[in-house]
Amino acid sequence: MNQDANDQDKLAEEWAKALEEMEQPAEEQAQAASETAAPDIGDPQPESPAQDGGDAQEDLADEWAKALAAEEESQLKKEREQQSLAAKTQEAKFKDLTAEARAPKEKTKRDLDFILDIPLDVSAELGRTRLLINELLQLGQGSVVELNKLAGEPLEIYVNGKLVARGEAVVINEKFGVRLTDIISPIERVKQLA
Repeated sequence: MNQDANDQDKLAEEWAKALEEMEQPAEEQAQAASETAAPDIGDPQPESPAQDGGDAQEDLADEWAKALAAEEESQLKKEREQQSLAAKTQEAKFKDLTAEARAPKEKTKRDLDFILDIPLDVSAELGRTRLLINELLQLGQGSVVELNKLAGEPLEIYVNGKLVARGEAVVINEKFGVRLTDIISPIERVKQLA
């Protein structure tokens, strides 16, 4: 009878602890579960069928408590990581360039001295024509090649292969030259590039 009373007292204490664990926060439950999960070796407890079923329920409750504690701990870690990431991020800050874009630009004199020594190829074209290879092979001394220009049309002056002016042929000191009669406008030069 004394043994039954001791067993009932221990069972009542275990139930009281279980109720207290339910009321404690999840972290404290995990600590309490780890403390109650390891039985004292010095206190052998007699096993009875009623206690065996109670131990299984307690073990199950302990496992649930551990799982809940681990879940809550992982949630806390995630929240802390999110908070630390939020603290590290910053809003992008861009300088307002509207005023600078609208401000009148300073007129600076273009210094072209550094390009004045660049050599350019200048050629004057009297006219053009297309020949077949057979016609080219038949050319000889004294042959006449007909050009696409008429007799009174001006010559074309090319700089690096681009038309820049028109003029008429002249002879100066026994050399041919070209007197410019028309300069191609920049708009016409751009059209020729296309």
